[in-house]
Amino acid sequence: MTDFDDIRPYRDDEVAPVLARIVKDPELHTAVAALKFPTLNKLAPWALRPLVAMKLKSQLAGINSVDGLQELVSRYLRAMLDEKARGVTASGLEGLARNQAYLFVSNHRDIAMDPAMVNYVLYQNEFQTLQIAIGDNLLTKPYVSDLMRLNKSFIVNRSAKAPREKLKAAKYLSSYIHHALCDEKSNVWVAQREGRAKDGRDKTNSAVVGMFALSKPKTQPLGEYIGELNIVPVSISYEWDPCDLAKSRELYLLKTEGSYQKGEHEDVASIAAGINGYKGRIHLSFGEVIKGEFNGTDEVAQEIDRQVLSNYVLFPSNCLAFQMLTGRVPKVGVGEDNTPFNPQDYPAEQAELERRVAGLNDEQRDLLLGIYANPVSAKLADH
Repeated sequence: MTDFDDIRPYRDDEVAPVLARIVKDPELHTAVAALKFPTLNKLAPWALRPLVAMKLKSQLAGINSVDGLQELVSRYLRAMLDEKARGVTASGLEGLARNQAYLFVSNHRDIAMDPAMVNYVLYQNEFQTLQIAIGDNLLTKPYVSDLMRLNKSFIVNRSAKAPREKLKAAKYLSSYIHHALCDEKSNVWVAQREGRAKDGRDKTNSAVVGMFALSKPKTQPLGEYIGELNIVPVSISYEWDPCDLAKSRELYLLKTEGSYQKGEHEDVASIAAGINGYKGRIHLSFGEVIKGEFNGTDEVAQEIDRQVLSNYVLFPSNCLAFQMLTGRVPKVGVGEDNTPFNPQDYPAEQAELERRVAGLNDEQRDLLLGIYANPVSAKLADH
């Protein structure tokens, strides 16, 4: 494993010393205080942080394995979902085997919650948890990098700029993913694209599939190699997006000013908002393992897109936003049971959407509604 020491997740024997190091990090104390006790942290941060440090130390005492840490993370995630979501449902797992390693490729709406939700559903259904691809652009603080690698994340080098450096990093990453799947027999999660689909349009970047294929022996057919990876597309549907206002603001500035300058720790703030904000109902649809003959990576990307779109579950929030944008009632089904959409059945959801767009100018209003409406447009275009 020494080949991948700079990007791989931490092993069990590394857990206790890494935890001992980060539990003393004042930046972690500050971040936890701000996330868990935002009001108190503003009033008396000097009093709160030592208490957070003591609590962290007691909770992490005795944890000396990745499984032990993930059990603790699972308890926190369960408690957060009880408060910030209205139920998590899943479909498609009956088609997968618990003793098989899969490369889960999902749509990307939330930086931390997307892989966390796939992990949570697998864990609840007694599948092995994931190794998670995370870009080094998100690891702006050392404790964040440590926490991610403790929780089975591996690092994607996005800071390489020169073409030769980028290719070298992509080959290295491809080799690691193949190693994790085929040698370690570990499940892996990768987003279908770099960066979130801020406008609600889920599209696989074929360069991601191209990266997977960089480890393919020259003489091996692409279809055979893709079959070895056991790629499973996953559709993640959130009823409400805690980052919808921030996303619409970014889209608006891009549209009106031609560029958007991200703040230094903006991604960390987005992670916190995604975790701490209300998400409503959440559904995960697991697709079928991708098999077949492919003439190129574009065809593999198209198959991922086909499954992500066809398995995506719409909520009333999606359909109401479509109606507000277009003036038309979409002829689609909502929820896991695909109930025909009737706008009169959802006055509370209508009021919530109107609250979210209140005070926005027309252009930003339409962009925010588009975040919810675009999956409906994609479904209608596919029929």
